[in-house]
Amino acid sequence: MASPVKTPPMSEQIQQLNAARKMALENPGFFKQIIQGILPLTAPSAPVELRRWAADFIAEALACPALRTQDKENLTLAIIDALRSLVETPDQDPLVLKAGIMAAASAYPVIVRWIILNTYHPPAWEAMSAIKSKILSVWEGALTPVKLCCIKFVQRVILAQTASNGTEPKHSGLDVNLTMIPHGHKFLDPRLLEAEAIGLLDRMLGGLQDNSSDALIVDATLNTLSILIRTRPATSSRITNAVLNFNPLRLANSPMTPKMKVLVKSMTKTTQMLLKHLFMRDSHNPIAPRLSQHYDRLQRSRLEIFDEANRKRALPEQAAAGYGDVKRQKTEAVAPQPLLRIQPLAPGPHTLAEVFSLTNNTGLQGFDVTLVPTPLTARINVRTLASLDQGQLDLAINGVRDRLIGLYAAAPAAAPASLPGLGTAMAQQASVNAETVASGVEEDDDAYEPDFYAAEDTEQILNKLDNAPPEESPEQNAKPDSALALGPFKLPPPPVLSPDTAVKVSQITAMRIFGPLSGLEDPLVRKPKAGLNRLAANSQDRDSWLTLITRLATRSTIGLEDGIKSEADATSSALGRPQMSLGNLIREMLFNYVLEDWRRRIEVAVAWCCEEWYNDRLTENERLGTPLNYERCALRLMDGFLSYITAQDKVLTRFLSEIPQLSRELLGRLKGLCSDPTTVQLAMTSLLYLVMMKPPARELALDTVYEIWVEYEDARPLAEKYLHRWRPGFAEAHAAADGAPSGNGTQAMTA
Repeated sequence: MASPVKTPPMSEQIQQLNAARKMALENPGFFKQIIQGILPLTAPSAPVELRRWAADFIAEALACPALRTQDKENLTLAIIDALRSLVETPDQDPLVLKAGIMAAASAYPVIVRWIILNTYHPPAWEAMSAIKSKILSVWEGALTPVKLCCIKFVQRVILAQTASNGTEPKHSGLDVNLTMIPHGHKFLDPRLLEAEAIGLLDRMLGGLQDNSSDALIVDATLNTLSILIRTRPATSSRITNAVLNFNPLRLANSPMTPKMKVLVKSMTKTTQMLLKHLFMRDSHNPIAPRLSQHYDRLQRSRLEIFDEANRKRALPEQAAAGYGDVKRQKTEAVAPQPLLRIQPLAPGPHTLAEVFSLTNNTGLQGFDVTLVPTPLTARINVRTLASLDQGQLDLAINGVRDRLIGLYAAAPAAAPASLPGLGTAMAQQASVNAETVASGVEEDDDAYEPDFYAAEDTEQILNKLDNAPPEESPEQNAKPDSALALGPFKLPPPPVLSPDTAVKVSQITAMRIFGPLSGLEDPLVRKPKAGLNRLAANSQDRDSWLTLITRLATRSTIGLEDGIKSEADATSSALGRPQMSLGNLIREMLFNYVLEDWRRRIEVAVAWCCEEWYNDRLTENERLGTPLNYERCALRLMDGFLSYITAQDKVLTRFLSEIPQLSRELLGRLKGLCSDPTTVQLAMTSLLYLVMMKPPARELALDTVYEIWVEYEDARPLAEKYLHRWRPGFAEAHAAADGAPSGNGTQAMTA
C-alpha cells in the first residue's frame, strides 16, 4: 500500500509561490504558465491563505503594464471563469473578494474590446456581465476596503461605456470607449451601455451629493473623477456640479475631536487638489472661474476653522480657569526703567576704568573689552546709543563728572603718584602752580596756597587727547633696510582652469539659473510685451526671469566664441568628446523645461525662437562667423511637440504662426502628422492658417500642402480643396495630368 503524499507546511508553500511571483515580475512571459498552475487554488475548498495569494497574483498579472495586449486578452479569457467563482462564492473572505474585484476592474476593458472584435464567443461577455452584476450588488453593504475596490471597478465601467474625446494617449490599445462599438453589434447596444454608465456615475456621486462623512469613500471617489472629466465629455458637467456643491467642511460644525479633524482635513485637501488640477489643465474653460472661486473659498474656510482652533485662549477664558491670568496676561504699558544710580568712588587711588565704570558687578568690571573685535564693538556702541534713553545718558554723564570733580578736589592732599590713571600731567597740574614754575621762583611749603581752577569736563579731556601727537608705532621707527621690514604683498596667481572644470562650473551655473523658477508665480494679469528691446527683468515674476534666461542662452556668448573656438576644437579632438558652451547648456535646459509642460509653456518656446532669430540676425550683420541656432532650435522644438501631439492641440498652429521665420524643412515636419488619420485635420488647419494669415510663408505652405497631396492619400481630399482655392493653376494642371494617357502626374504638376 502506497504511503500518502505529505503536504508541505503553509509557510513553505507561500515561500514557493513568492519565488514564482518574483520570477514572473522579472519576465512577464511566465504569468500565463504560473496562473494556469494556481487556478486550483481559487476554488472554495482551498485554504484561505492560498486563495488570498492566488487572487492577489491574478489581480497583479492583469494590471501589469509590461504585459502585451494580446497576451493580456488570452490571459483574461483563461481566468474569466475562476474570476467569476472568486466574486460569486457566498461568504467569501473579504481580502479574496477585494482582490477579485480589482482583477475584474482590469479585465473589464479587455473583455469589452475582445467582444467588439469577436462576436462569435458570447460566453466571455456573459461571464463578465455576471461579475459586474455581482459587484454592483455587494457595493453598498460591503466593508470599506471592498467598497473602495467597487468604486475603482465602476470607474473602469464608465470609461468603457462612454464616448472618448481622444485627448488622452492610448495605453497599449486599451483606451476602450463607446465609439469603438460598430452599429448593429450582436451583443452590445451603445445606448443601453451609455445609460448604464450614467446611472453608475450618479450612484458613485451620491456620496458627494449627500455630503458623506466617510472620508475614505469620499477621497476614493474624488480620486477617480479626474480622468473622467478629462476624457469623457458626457460626464464632465455632472461631476463638476457635484464637486462644486460638495462641502467637505460640513463636519466642522460638530464638536471637533482629533479624529474628526483628520477626516475633515483629508477630504478638504483631496477636494482642493482635484479643483487645482482641473483648473491648471484647462484654465480657459468657462467653468474655470467657478473652480478657482470654490478653491479659494475652501482655503479660507479651512484656515479660519483650524487656525482658530490652534490659537491661544482668550483672556476671559484664562481668567475663568483661574490659572492663566497671571501666566499669559500681556502688559499694556511698558514698565518704566529704574533710575541709574552711580555710586561715588571710595577714597584712595583709582584707575581710569574705575572712574568710567557704571556697574557694581565684579565680573563685568573684570571683563577685558579688548577681546571683542573692533567692528563688533563699534556696532554695539552705535545701537546702544541709538536706543538709550536721554535721561539715563544724562545721569551717567553727571555721575562721571561728579567722580572727576571729587578726584580733583582730593588731589592736593594726595601724592602726585596717587593718580596714575589720570595721567602724570594732570597730577602735576593739580599740585604745582603753573605761573610760579614759569617765573623760576621756588615757593615755601608753608606759604603755599593752591589755586582752585574749574575742573575740566569730559569733552575738554577728550579734545586734549585728540590734539596730542600720535604715538609712533615700532614699524615706523624701524629702518627701511631692517631685516624685519615687510616687502610688497602680491596675490598668488589663480589656478589654471581646465576644460573639465569649466564644463562642470557651466553646468552648475545653468542649473542655478533655473532654480528660482520654482518659487516664482505667473502674473495674474499678462501685459503685452514690448518686443526684443524690452527690459529683461522689469518685475519679479516668471515671465521676466524666463526672458532673462532666453537672453543668457542666446546673447551671453555672442562674439566670444571666436577667440576660444580653435582652443575648444583642439581640446575636443584631443579628449575625444564635444565641448558645450554655457549658452548651449542653458539651451538644453530650456528645451527640457519647455517640454515638461509644452502646452502651457508654448509662449516660452515662441519667445525663445524669437530671441534666437534676433541673435542670428546680429551675428550675420556683424559677420562673426559663429553658427546659427534658430533653425536648429526650432526644428528640435517641433520634433519634441510632435512626439506628444493629439488632435486637440491647437497650440501647434499658434507656435507656427508666431515664430519669426518658417522654412521648408520646418513645415515638412507637418507631413508626419498626415500618417495618422486623427491628426490630418490638425496639420492641414495649421497650413491653412499660415496661408491665410502669414503672406510671406504662403507659397511655402502651399508647396507643403501639395507635397502632402502627392504623398498621403488620406489627406488628399482636404489638400485638394485647399489647392483649388489658393493655387489657381492647380485645377488645370490636375485636369491635364488626369487626361494624359501616360506619364507621371507629379511631373505634370511640377511643370
